[in-house]
Amino acid sequence: MSSQPTFEEIVALAKRRGFVFPTSEIYGGLANSYDYGPMGVELLRSIRNLWWTEMIHKRTDMVGLDSQIMLHPETWVASGHVASFSDPLVEDTVTKKRYRADHLIESWLEKHPEVEVGAVEDMNLAEMGAFISERKVLSPDGNPLTEPRTFNLLFETAIGSVAGEKAKVYLRGETAQGIFSDFKNILDSTRVQLPFGVGQIGKSFRNEITTGQFVFRTLEFEQAEIEYFFDPNKTEWQPLFQEWRDYMWKFVTEKLGVNAENLRWRQHTDKERSHYSKDTYDLDYNFSFGWKELWGIAYRTDYDLKQHIKHSGQKLEYTDPFTGEKIVPHVIEPAVGVNRMFLMVLTDAYWKDEERQRVVLRLKPELAPYKVAVFPLVKNKEEIVSKAKEVFSLCADHVRTAWDERGNIGKRYLSQDEIGTPVCITVDYQTLEDGTVTWRDRDSAEQVRVKIEELVKRLR
Repeated sequence: MSSQPTFEEIVALAKRRGFVFPTSEIYGGLANSYDYGPMGVELLRSIRNLWWTEMIHKRTDMVGLDSQIMLHPETWVASGHVASFSDPLVEDTVTKKRYRADHLIESWLEKHPEVEVGAVEDMNLAEMGAFISERKVLSPDGNPLTEPRTFNLLFETAIGSVAGEKAKVYLRGETAQGIFSDFKNILDSTRVQLPFGVGQIGKSFRNEITTGQFVFRTLEFEQAEIEYFFDPNKTEWQPLFQEWRDYMWKFVTEKLGVNAENLRWRQHTDKERSHYSKDTYDLDYNFSFGWKELWGIAYRTDYDLKQHIKHSGQKLEYTDPFTGEKIVPHVIEPAVGVNRMFLMVLTDAYWKDEERQRVVLRLKPELAPYKVAVFPLVKNKEEIVSKAKEVFSLCADHVRTAWDERGNIGKRYLSQDEIGTPVCITVDYQTLEDGTVTWRDRDSAEQVRVKIEELVKRLR
């Protein structure tokens, strides 16, 4: 088995096999923006559906929500995003290109391992500016940098049909706030009792500075977030926090099939952690460009609900059905980027089979864009093509099935290997004689004969 793929190998495969395309490529593209192609949309959907099944459907203490992308603008004032949702920005004084100061410092430190400093995440703007000045950190183009300043990540837009009367709104920077603003409606319309959680998957938007990390960091992305509400007087937060950490780890390693050696937990330092959080951990993955956050979990106390109570004037309390006591619940929040899970799965499944000179995506079968591919050995013999279409229909009634009759059979196998199809079925001359087909396994490339009537059972 070969080492982890390079960043360039993942990007090349993603485009070559229809997983990811640059947005608006015919017009020169758009920074930090990508489209998911025919294979990518299927893999993304599989990851999304698996998360929903495991986090919502299989738990008795969870419900789902789908809130709007554009919420009332006061939502983001209450949450603190308008005032403090920002990254440290510096500019190249010559090219005027913008960069994140912390990322440039991290890159500089990688090239100068002899320099020992504390965690870059703990640096404030002044400390970053001093580091850049003292160490003469330059832009990627080799030019001096400006002093760091804050750069708000919210996308601002406006709604309204009358000129001059448009109201300012924001594209949401996270999906969590819709859960908090709908908290009372969820309580009133369901029979949920503490502790319980609300999960949501949806698009969020951030005006990112950083470019060049493929789908890891984009302007438009998809989040899967949970707000898990509980009464701290009846439920201790530390065991509950650990339960969710264990649940997250199990999902990534067992359900997504990711190698545990490429994962680690990183606890936020006191300076890095948000002021409202009592504890925060990141589940990091070792991407080709380093260890980066995949999934975060934070104990946010009762900060969010109290902020919305303050700004809306509404009572966002939970009433104990047995005692009548009213409380503002506390919250533990596991939040993950679906696109980052997508990139992690692609990276972790990528395998160079040097012996057979092929690239294989060793995806778990339930994640693969196609679960099986059906081929007629030749496309100019009607009996074989007709029988292959019968086999295709049989399989397609049960699993997502690919059809391919192009080129020689070897190239068809290699194509399916690269998109992660677990099984290829070939209908050939022997099929017409005894009703068996060639069953080829993706990972081992081994081939066996299987009766057509046994296919559905084997595919399950």
